[in-house]
Amino acid sequence: MAHSFIFVPTPLLYSLTSSTKGHIALLATNIFFAINFTAVKYLINGGFIHAFGLNIIRVAVCAFLLWAAYFFTKEKKVVQKKDIGRFFLCTLTGIAINQLLFIKGLSLTYSIHASLLMLTTPILITFIAVWLLKERLNNYKIAGLVLGIAGALVLILSKEKTGTAPNALVGDVFIILNAIAYTFYFILVKPLMKEYDPVMILRVIFTIGFFIMLPFCYKEFSATNWHLYSPKEFSVLSLIVIGGTFCAYLFNIYGIKILGASIAGAYIYSQPLFAAAIAIFFGGEYLSSYKIFAGMLIFAGVYLANKTKVNA
Repeated sequence: MAHSFIFVPTPLLYSLTSSTKGHIALLATNIFFAINFTAVKYLINGGFIHAFGLNIIRVAVCAFLLWAAYFFTKEKKVVQKKDIGRFFLCTLTGIAINQLLFIKGLSLTYSIHASLLMLTTPILITFIAVWLLKERLNNYKIAGLVLGIAGALVLILSKEKTGTAPNALVGDVFIILNAIAYTFYFILVKPLMKEYDPVMILRVIFTIGFFIMLPFCYKEFSATNWHLYSPKEFSVLSLIVIGGTFCAYLFNIYGIKILGASIAGAYIYSQPLFAAAIAIFFGGEYLSSYKIFAGMLIFAGVYLANKTKVNA
């Protein structure tokens, strides 16, 4: 199988069921993503690297590792001509626009803001599906959208000012735009998942994404202050690139393969909890009442917007 290299072969892992491995993979995915929120801010706000410079490193290293993994798999399928356009759109929405807006937005806002605003993605998926796929709109979905927007507005319009967020308003807007881009990617990539191995899809879109992003990112990458790096900064960079990007993407795919997209999607609810704990203990942020209130609104919105999916 194309995902066989994901887990280190140890007696303990061999003794676990596939279902247990899937849950571990999804939990690890969301912990890695949660770490990213604080780790990225540490490097960028600390002056060690610029946002777009970090982006091109993430994409380049992941593309390289995915191609390296290619030689250890039996999967040799090539992209069909009819799918080239869809792969390109997936790259734009899922890698280029998504990654650039996320890292830049995160550098400007609070880690807790970003993690909560990313929860709007399931709500956006529901409503774009109504628009593009002509799914039925009901009162639950409308209420979910209203609550989700209300929670996002509470965060965006907050007046909190600390050193961890140079421009929270602009950063929050970038995170919302990133969520919109990722939503389109999620819908666009679904038909490809039926024809191609998920790891192959990642390899193709990361590779194309590298060449699309390079002209936008090279200047900031070349301005990286490598002389300021100690083992700590290199460790944080490795954690973001290897753990929070490469492993997180692969673990997520593994979890989806074993447990399905609905269970994998449910794990996103754990991400803000991990992100908030890490941001508080390591990032110097704090959990204010408005953040808790906004989080409750967004959680409720996601629940209502997706309430009928299980019963559909």
